[in-house]
Order: sequence, then structure tokens, then C-alpha cells
Amino acid sequence: MFIVDKKTFELVKQHRDCFVEDLFKQKYTEALDKYDVIVGDFSSNILRLKGFTSKNQESTNYVNTIPDYLNESCNYNCPYFIVKKVKSV
Repeated sequence: MFIVDKKTFELVKQHRDCFVEDLFKQKYTEALDKYDVIVGDFSSNILRLKGFTSKNQESTNYVNTIPDYLNESCNYNCPYFIVKKVKSV
């Protein structure tokens, strides 16, 4: 687990061992605060972050659409990771 802007995250999955906490912290913006799952992918060696929600099934950014995002918007077999916001106790 790690903390960004007073929010706690845990790494759920990574493909091709690409997660770098400092790089994630640099790229994270407050626009991602409304999402509870974030996918980071490397396209042309540049980290891109995209937020997804697990609460609203009607949303185009619902977590079930992550495989579609990876297949349609990312380079084939690109390194990626998925982090999830953890509720503080």
C-alpha cells in the first residue's frame, strides 16, 4: 500500500512489472479523486492514467470496461498496472 495526496492505494495487478510508485505520484492529479480504481499504462514509454469506478454500472468508466480499455486504447501487450483506492479505517 502507498499514499498519494492523503489517499491510500493498493496495487491490485501489474503486467510486465511496470509499477513505479514515484512516477504514479508525479502523474496523479485531483481529477482522478472521483475514481476508486486507476489503470496506468505505458504507451511510447509515457505513463498514462485513467480512472474507473466500481460503484456506477451505467458509467462508461465502470471497472468491467478495463479489459476493453486495455485492448482498444493501449498498445498491444503494453506494460500496465491497476491500483485501487483503499478506504481508511
